[in-house]
Amino acid sequence: MSLLAPIISVFNYALQPVAPFTWFNISISTLDIIGAFRLCIVLRQIKESLYHQHVHVKKGSPEPRSLARDISTTLTVVYGGEVMTGTCSPYGPFEAHCASAPLLGVPPSFMVSGVIPLFFAGVQAIVEMLPAVPPMSINTELPLSIVDGFTRTLLLCNLIPPAVTGNSSPAIAASPWTLLVTSLVTANGGFFLTNLVSFLNPTPLALQTPPELQPYGWTATDLWCAPLVTGIYALLTHAQPFWADLHTVLSTMLGVGVSAKSGGGVEALDPHTARAVCVVVLTTLFVGRTVKNFAPEVWNNVFGGIKQKGEKLKTQ
Repeated sequence: MSLLAPIISVFNYALQPVAPFTWFNISISTLDIIGAFRLCIVLRQIKESLYHQHVHVKKGSPEPRSLARDISTTLTVVYGGEVMTGTCSPYGPFEAHCASAPLLGVPPSFMVSGVIPLFFAGVQAIVEMLPAVPPMSINTELPLSIVDGFTRTLLLCNLIPPAVTGNSSPAIAASPWTLLVTSLVTANGGFFLTNLVSFLNPTPLALQTPPELQPYGWTATDLWCAPLVTGIYALLTHAQPFWADLHTVLSTMLGVGVSAKSGGGVEALDPHTARAVCVVVLTTLFVGRTVKNFAPEVWNNVFGGIKQKGEKLKTQ
């Protein structure tokens, strides 16, 4: 596991609270700040892309943008999944403020503290004041896929499992199905609601079919990687009894020896190592997504023999 040591070190360093927030006893880390700016810039990039499509292709008259709508869009993306299921917001870890939403029986975190909503509102305001942001391209998105791997891993490994396994209901706490569904909806619910009401479009708000429900929308990497990675983390750390048993079964099938220390089962990895494994998995998936979306000629050269339908473009 020595190969994972640099990832573990980067994670631990990036999660340390930083000034000036520590002056006010607010636990916001470097990774939180990077994740917030990454999200807000992506939202502006998507809005500008849709604006140009609307003006030059549809030849329509766009609705004037407002900061209130921009901030509402950001907060919907951040808290939409949390409201729908009940974990922490997917784009701002802020573990001290994590709570659960109605389906898990605890109020959402923005009802407990207003610090994080105000933080995201401030970041969005700063991003909107920038003279310009570069459009999405392979040159910008490829290195940022690594950043996405770290920020998304924090949600899927640090925030979602404790919200489920620590639930007051024993049935929920021990249910692997609840864990996977919570991961799926929390990680994707915000963008689902945002697209449902066309928040990002330069038009009046109206219901529309989200990309996830359109043909082949289910193939989007962002959609299925959430339960996959949470499942891998739960498997490696034995987050629930089911995953410990499954780990033993898989190890036996693969011919890996069991440990006497764990009562004839397989020893669980420590959370830091398991999280580093998930970073590698997610970063690989996100790099593949970026190459497919922004360098299709490279993707086709590698997978030219496989007929692929277009994956929706959604960077989270």
